[in-house]
Amino acid sequence: MTPLNIVRLDLALDAATFDAALAAAPEVRLAVHRARDDDDASWQALAAAQVYHVSSARDDLPAPWFVNPALLARCPGLLAVSTYGAGHDTVDVAACTAAGVAVLNQAGSNAAAVAEHTLGLMLGLAKRIAESDRRLRRGERFTRGEMMGRDLAGLSLGLVGIGHAGSRVAALARAFGMAVLACDPLLAPAEIERRGAAPVSMAQLLASADVVSVHCPLDSSSAGLFDAAAFAAMKPGALFISTARGGIHDEAALHAALVSGHLAGAGLDVWAVEPPAADHPLLALDGVLATAHTAGVTRGSRAAMASMAAAQIIGLARGQTPPRLVNPAVWPRTAARLQACLRGALRVST
Repeated sequence: MTPLNIVRLDLALDAATFDAALAAAPEVRLAVHRARDDDDASWQALAAAQVYHVSSARDDLPAPWFVNPALLARCPGLLAVSTYGAGHDTVDVAACTAAGVAVLNQAGSNAAAVAEHTLGLMLGLAKRIAESDRRLRRGERFTRGEMMGRDLAGLSLGLVGIGHAGSRVAALARAFGMAVLACDPLLAPAEIERRGAAPVSMAQLLASADVVSVHCPLDSSSAGLFDAAAFAAMKPGALFISTARGGIHDEAALHAALVSGHLAGAGLDVWAVEPPAADHPLLALDGVLATAHTAGVTRGSRAAMASMAAAQIIGLARGQTPPRLVNPAVWPRTAARLQACLRGALRVST
């Protein structure tokens, strides 16, 4: 069979794991191009590719390399777009489906890392660790009572989404003695219970959770989900945490809810613009614990992502159905194109 051409850009990933796995597979050929080079050579390589392995971080990827109708038109031989991570923010999935291109992500590969980071934010806020650290470094003097925190044991945690990461968070929270609630419109109540949480409506979750943690994807149904009304509906003194995607929560509305004292704190790993500006209003609040979209960025998770992505691509080259298809409806069409390609009947000349 004819090997598939794979193209990736030189952006952050575990290249040693990914590249080595592909180099050992005779079914594929990998080419690496510089992300900053928007030139004929790079476009010719991508036009000859059957798989484009692309960063899912929208603020890391230069605009010309986003997967959109314009790129797809220039690369008619693409069979699949594979993302570096669990998300696909840089990929127009609808356009890929229309073009017969499968979209693969690495869902679950960084779930443990994201869950641990979520618990870190939760503990930091509940124990007021960062706030105490800042005040000490500023030379402030205060009594221990002024910095009194809360125990997680006995608090209720509300998960908005209980997929790979949310399920891990639920297990860790239960180990701390928390009651876990979850709202996930994609899952039946019995499945939410199986994943370790009591199924509730969004209204019930907001009204009763001491900590609300977001673990849903950013799409048309979740964009702006946490607006002023949602924050107002949360329990007074509650904590808000998001390790999901910027754009799900309204940053100005969250700032207002914190300044008013309605919410006690927020742990944010994701932002509308990443990284946020140093003078971002939320960063000025001691009750905000901030990280730079690093929840899923650990050595272990990067290796797992790279290994998972390589396995999916190699499986594709062997004619197998990828296990993590973002647009499964496209697969019959993609599979037919793949078989033609493997027979050498579908080649894009350079």
